[in-house]
Amino acid sequence: MAPVLSVRGLTTVFGTGETALRALDGVDLTVHQGEIVALVGESGSGKSLTGFSINGLLPGNAKVTGGSIRLGDTDLRALTPRQMRGIRGKQVGMIFQDPMMTLNPVLRVETQMRDALRAHSPLPRGEVRARLVQALAEVGIAAPEQRLRAWPHELSGGMRQRVAIATALLHSPQLVIADEPTTALDVTIQGQILALAQRLCRDRGTALVWITHDLAVVAGIADRVSVMYAGRVVEEGPVDAVLDTPAHPYTRGLIDSVAASQPKGARLPMIPGRMPLLSDLPQGCAFAPRCARRSALCISERPEPRATGAGQTVRCHHPLTEPAGAAA
Repeated sequence: MAPVLSVRGLTTVFGTGETALRALDGVDLTVHQGEIVALVGESGSGKSLTGFSINGLLPGNAKVTGGSIRLGDTDLRALTPRQMRGIRGKQVGMIFQDPMMTLNPVLRVETQMRDALRAHSPLPRGEVRARLVQALAEVGIAAPEQRLRAWPHELSGGMRQRVAIATALLHSPQLVIADEPTTALDVTIQGQILALAQRLCRDRGTALVWITHDLAVVAGIADRVSVMYAGRVVEEGPVDAVLDTPAHPYTRGLIDSVAASQPKGARLPMIPGRMPLLSDLPQGCAFAPRCARRSALCISERPEPRATGAGQTVRCHHPLTEPAGAAA
């Protein structure tokens, strides 16, 4: 079966001309029907920018300059802004980290959901409210008729996020992009939202891109995972394979820095250094300055994707599945 989303060689830059900064560099991403693919990495790795590039929500100083973005048989890069507005919200839904980016604080929930529904589905007035009540009930909101009359500030953070999810799913989109939607929620509510997302994907066949920096979330929700660093996917594969037998040193560093992966009372390992600035990317592998396995090859040449025996694809000259290279 053809994938719902196929991204190949996605390149996004900030600025123009000689001062342009390449923020995404050849990103590949594939998501099938009913599949949950997680994008994971440190802040600034390009996770959210990938989602915004796919959905056409880039700021004015950013532009997709290369690669392809296909939603089924539709080439999203070939669409006009008006055509893209017809896709966004109907075929591609977006859930933001802060639900107040979705909800207008001065409008009741019903008004906002009604406008979102009628933007793509001009239903008769009598059917609109019934559809909104159904949408809130599907995401586990009790007394949905009462919640429709509420103002956003009258709802808890978890409730607001459920409203945002219900709004994103109003048109049963083929693809949903969720940009760290549980970061601001407590652990209990976070678990409920994760279970809700999994159930909706399973029941509706929706393809989901889940953007997060939390590997615990990745382990609990994703089918596949793509690890990003400095605007590139450095490792990709089935979630169990990547988390159990990581091939890239950066992935290993992320896993080791999770408290649950270390003995009680032990000091958490840290990845030394910091992610490079877009204006000062190394000539070779962007992770080389922080990597204990680097060699002269890493410093001079960018690694290309290569398959490993465990089913992953990794961009590394000296993956953990092979003997370490000579020290620099």
